[in-house]
Amino acid sequence: MKISGVDIRPGNILEYEGGIWKVAKTQHTQPGKGGAFMQVEMKNLIDGRKTNVRFRSADTVEKVRLDTKDFQFLYAEGDQLVFMDIETYDQIQLPADLLGDAAAFLQDGMQVLLELWEERPISVQLPEQVEATIVEADAVVKGQTASSSYKPAVLDNGVRVMVPPHIESGTRIVVDVYEKTYVRKAD
Repeated sequence: MKISGVDIRPGNILEYEGGIWKVAKTQHTQPGKGGAFMQVEMKNLIDGRKTNVRFRSADTVEKVRLDTKDFQFLYAEGDQLVFMDIETYDQIQLPADLLGDAAAFLQDGMQVLLELWEERPISVQLPEQVEATIVEADAVVKGQTASSSYKPAVLDNGVRVMVPPHIESGTRIVVDVYEKTYVRKAD
């Protein structure tokens, strides 16, 4: 679907110069001389490059719709992650860097959402929140309760998060995957 250059919004997926790009930021600019334009910061979803492009209102660009499919994480094999299509049981291998920092939160059997473009996996979305166990937590320093002070802790997957003082080693907590923050104690 073609859209005007000034209708581009953050989060849009665009086909531009033969690549597939996700819009990170947009800024509408109306200079005193000349026509208005949209300054667009985009990231290539295939190779990770970033670029800044100016689109005038007369320019049109192709907006892409990605297909989404439910997959289940099976296991990691070196720097590759193996996922299974829940409907067809087909297995695919994807590079771990496709997930970025969120890869540390993958758990065996976890349901994930794959975004596909022309049957090619572009991104993997994990659940917003996951449960994890604290394996190491600093001791609370007495008298530090006046402010809402958080202390560092290490999860069973090696990720460091800040937790409230009452959380101790061995406690199961719920963590926000993309912000890497403590949400609450697990039930």
